[in-house]
Amino acid sequence: MTENIHANPDLRHDFLLLFDVSDGNPNGDPDAGNMPRIDPETGQGLVTDVCLKRKIRNYVDFAKEGAPGFDIFIREKGVLNRQIEESYTAQGIDLQADPGDGKKRKDKGKAQGAEIARGRDWLCRNKYDVRMFGAVLMTGPNAGQVRGPVQLTFGRSITAVTPLDISITRMAVASEEEAEKQGGDNRTMGRKSLLPYGLYLARGFFTPAFARQTGATAEDLELLWRALVNMWDLDRSASRGMMSCRGLWIFTHDDPLGCAPAQALFGRLSVKALEGCEAPRRFEDYLVAIDLAGLPPGVHLATMA
Repeated sequence: MTENIHANPDLRHDFLLLFDVSDGNPNGDPDAGNMPRIDPETGQGLVTDVCLKRKIRNYVDFAKEGAPGFDIFIREKGVLNRQIEESYTAQGIDLQADPGDGKKRKDKGKAQGAEIARGRDWLCRNKYDVRMFGAVLMTGPNAGQVRGPVQLTFGRSITAVTPLDISITRMAVASEEEAEKQGGDNRTMGRKSLLPYGLYLARGFFTPAFARQTGATAEDLELLWRALVNMWDLDRSASRGMMSCRGLWIFTHDDPLGCAPAQALFGRLSVKALEGCEAPRRFEDYLVAIDLAGLPPGVHLATMA
């Protein structure tokens, strides 16, 4: 067992992430004009797990700066098949030749048999996000698929949010043709979507059985916790306004199979708008409390941020 049990990949961890946004769009929906994602029945805001993982990947990329074992598989503008092919090239596996197991290669350039496991293991060793989140690697050269130990839910706002669609003006145009049409006025109109304020809660899980399969380490887990707290500071954008981590609670179980149901532990966190506050506009408009009394035997709680 590692000295810090909350970074022990042999144990189960359930965690809660509380974050907020002020005057920004935390996760636009491209199918809805990039408006903030909303639950139409409750009015609560949504942030996808994919969005959260993108921020974690970006933090790891910055923090590790290409250190061996911490490359990123799903990166912006990346070509996945090229990286899958790299896993075979690095190991001297020629996907154009017969595999050498007494069988003919079924498809040139595509792995088969024991090669697939070798390609998958190489990607787990070298790509942080494959090792932690898993990946579908069956395209192109084919390296199978990986189920990662870290899973995240959507973030959901504590109370209903109010999406705004605001007109903006650029005091310039892109071309001479546009300038001529406007008679030199040279003005471009646009729109910007945002929320005045939203406080979101996401849930996460770390399963040691999958960590053993991918080779996730204590260093990987420590990096994950740091990313969840600090990734907002490396993801600044005018469109996202002010986003911050407001709390990270990690429940660690002595038993890899768990000492209590996740939902029972998550229920210990209470986040409510202050009485009489109908339109929360800041974090201080909420009351956040965690029940520390009588934690189930074998469960340890760490609080960060």
